[in-house]
Amino acid sequence: MPPPQPISRRRPHNLLLISRLLSLYDTISPFTLIIDSLSQSGEPLVREFVRRANGAKTKVVFVAFGTTRVPRGVDVFLKARGKGLGELRKGISEALGMEEGPSSTKATQKALLVIDTLHPLSISHPSQLPTFFSAFLTPTTSLLATYHNDVPLPHHPYTPTPLTLLKYLATTLLTTHSLSHVLARKAARDRSEIEPVFGIEEGQGVVRGLGSNDRRGVVVEMEYRRRSGRGVIEWFFLPSDNHPLDTTNLPLGGKEKAILLTDHPLYRIPSSSDVAELESPETSTLTTFNLGLTDKQRKAREDVVLPYYDAQGERGVGEGGRILYEMGWEDDFDEEEDEV
Repeated sequence: MPPPQPISRRRPHNLLLISRLLSLYDTISPFTLIIDSLSQSGEPLVREFVRRANGAKTKVVFVAFGTTRVPRGVDVFLKARGKGLGELRKGISEALGMEEGPSSTKATQKALLVIDTLHPLSISHPSQLPTFFSAFLTPTTSLLATYHNDVPLPHHPYTPTPLTLLKYLATTLLTTHSLSHVLARKAARDRSEIEPVFGIEEGQGVVRGLGSNDRRGVVVEMEYRRRSGRGVIEWFFLPSDNHPLDTTNLPLGGKEKAILLTDHPLYRIPSSSDVAELESPETSTLTTFNLGLTDKQRKAREDVVLPYYDAQGERGVGEGGRILYEMGWEDDFDEEEDEV
């Protein structure tokens, strides 16, 4: 695995990549899979895709298994509950305006196909998912589907799980996380403590933990698969419309709504000024132990002469390495030996 790139080099490239993914630029990702949970829904991310598709004059076809109301910005709303696979395929093809040809099918207009949940198809036709999706993956059509990670699905022990199969088919994986939970885990790591768990992992009887579906926005873990086979993994923060984030002081601020998670004011690494603030008298009363040094301790630390300082003196420069040793009373000195 190659070493991680510096943030200064990674930031502009990955911000451009997430902007192209959300805007469906040049069909950069034919199949985007959103993996959400009870802790953080993927609906804010779907709304952002639809909003940018409307701005690009892209047709939006919404296949609803569990959605009852027509979302804003959707051009065609197709109810899929209770329909067979053949009937559903025909309805989607007509909604996309696909023309049946002798060798292939093609769509005449750029479109975004949104599936609100993949669980009904994963239960009824798990082995036919690749064939079903490939019929709509054209140069002008992008597929956006949501998989609920906390909903268990039955599967045969000798076949891959539906999620494993979907991850293999998808060209981009977008996993959603709650901002409150991410910040709580980071705070625990900074204190070298065990990271807290939320939701179903907390124990029996807990379905959704505190801080789920944070109103400030959604944290997105992106895994983009390039055509060469190499993947790009990055964490982003997508602020909500009701709680916009001031990005003017951030790197490349104002050019993209989504930002790197490391650039978030509540997540970024403390600077040297923040570390110096920990030693101030105002913060010394916040802990049961002293984080700073007294004047006596600081003076004693400055008076310590480290071993490598002697080699930086006048005699040490240009004379090569020397061994400095002071004999003690317990040493057996032999005058015939001149190694010391």
